[in-house]
Amino acid sequence: MSGDEKSPSPEIQGSSNFVPGDDFTAKWTNYFRLAFGRMTDDGYRQWKKARDLRNEASDCAKCEKDRDYLLNYSPIIRFMRQNINKLGGDLHSGNIRCRRCDTRQSGGFEPSYGIVLCANELRDQGHVEDTIAHEMIHAYDHLRFQVQWTDNLRHAACTEIRASALSGECRWVREFFTKGQYKFTQQFQECIRRRATISVANRPECKDDVHAAKVVNEVWDSCFNDTRPFDEVYR
Repeated sequence: MSGDEKSPSPEIQGSSNFVPGDDFTAKWTNYFRLAFGRMTDDGYRQWKKARDLRNEASDCAKCEKDRDYLLNYSPIIRFMRQNINKLGGDLHSGNIRCRRCDTRQSGGFEPSYGIVLCANELRDQGHVEDTIAHEMIHAYDHLRFQVQWTDNLRHAACTEIRASALSGECRWVREFFTKGQYKFTQQFQECIRRRATISVANRPECKDDVHAAKVVNEVWDSCFNDTRPFDEVYR
């Protein structure tokens, strides 16, 4: 290369400031743009999808290792499995699957499929434990209360309230370190309401956030106070 020629600049994807590619230049260009706020929201989404695709195998392997450990040694997971078994269900490593997800959620439950864990959204083993516990509450409710998942928002709101309350995902320590929630009073209830409202609002039958909040409020007292199969809130 002659002295007056310049090195080629990394190709920029549209106007998002995201540079596609796995080479050294592309990776560090994207990292610096993220660090200094020079990447758009669309660019961040493109960067995250590229990263998740690149790390899919390792993310799923770590998720499966955490899942298998928790199925054997986590008190809350073992307890929920036992109670689901009593109702005729069976959740195990074969129907608790680790996958890469394109949606921003940590997991999901579908009666005919089982539980999916979004390996690319899970931070650590504690997050995996909370997610499995949350989805196991849904599985328990499906078997015990015959939840109507597709056309009854009150059912959906109730099981979301119970799952957030009983899984441990709304305990103060987790909210403090992952969501920056510093309140000591009413933090637990506010977290449950927030999560349940977001979940209900994402359902196609729900009109908007206001509608979701209204449905959550309608079933709040009975569902928040229903701790089955626990005697009380476990975590």
